[in-house]
Amino acid sequence: MTQWRDEDDVRMAADLVRAREEIRREIGKVIVGQEQVVNDLLTALFCGGHCLLIGVPGLAKTLIVSTLARALELSFNRVQFTPDLMPSDITGTDILEEDVSRRRSFRFIRGPLFTNVLLADEINRTPPKTQAALLQAMQEYQVTSGGQTYELERPFFVLATQNPIEQEGTYPLPEAQLDRFMFSINIDYPRFDEEVRVVSTTTSGAVSEVEPVLDAGRILRFQELVRRVPAADHVVHYAVRLVQASRPAKEGSLGFVREGVSWGAGPRASQYLVLGAKARALLAGRYAASTEDIRALASAVLQHRILTNFTAEAEGITARDIITQLLEQTPEDGK
Repeated sequence: MTQWRDEDDVRMAADLVRAREEIRREIGKVIVGQEQVVNDLLTALFCGGHCLLIGVPGLAKTLIVSTLARALELSFNRVQFTPDLMPSDITGTDILEEDVSRRRSFRFIRGPLFTNVLLADEINRTPPKTQAALLQAMQEYQVTSGGQTYELERPFFVLATQNPIEQEGTYPLPEAQLDRFMFSINIDYPRFDEEVRVVSTTTSGAVSEVEPVLDAGRILRFQELVRRVPAADHVVHYAVRLVQASRPAKEGSLGFVREGVSWGAGPRASQYLVLGAKARALLAGRYAASTEDIRALASAVLQHRILTNFTAEAEGITARDIITQLLEQTPEDGK
């Protein structure tokens, strides 16, 4: 089990809790409600993971991401993914230049991938080749063009959106590519009182200024701190049992999993559950991950990694329903 280094780690942990509250306060100047969405985004950020945001149009997905970037004093780019978008449109391209002596040479023009926070809007509307270029950058933190490799500046945080109500003319992400996202976050409609505040605020002339709270250097140090948070053996074992229970081919698998699941989650889900639990604990002011942290993050980590079959779909059973049953039937103590 990882051990804390010294009192500096404890002080950094307290700084992170204070920063979290300040970030939430700054985001709250612009965003009404969506507390859980903001919490999940911060958890993924301090883990160094990426997020898939799923919600219908008009739920302020772009505004949430851009406001978060401002509160973190990070560079931000938005790319609207379209069917004609090419890989070079996001990674960058080489252009031929001629200097004053008429000598020609190629110069690389960086694309929108070269930023700290990238909003990939409607990622399922662009062809697989462009999706793959983005996902390679997410995994390797680098871009290759013209035989040269260019490193992306850290932190590099991708938030991709999908519209769940329009599937015609889209290119759904394969399960192997969905697995690269740490969280899949569902954004729901606001409550009545929240929508009243949204309408009142956005139809007035009031403008709220978001003050930066953290810079890139401090975020990277907090990411290192998260990995040093202890996770007891029983917490790690619970995360692995929960993930393995989602696999229908596993010996002794649960009946509802065999009947309703085509493919379960892979080992990356176990890794993200434990890492996310560490960040969630730290953001809450606790110095060790718990099984409750695992349970709280299970839906965000697993829902895009569990593939239901035709039988489940015919009965209206979703991946989130499967996860609810897994949490109910997987004991935390291993018995």
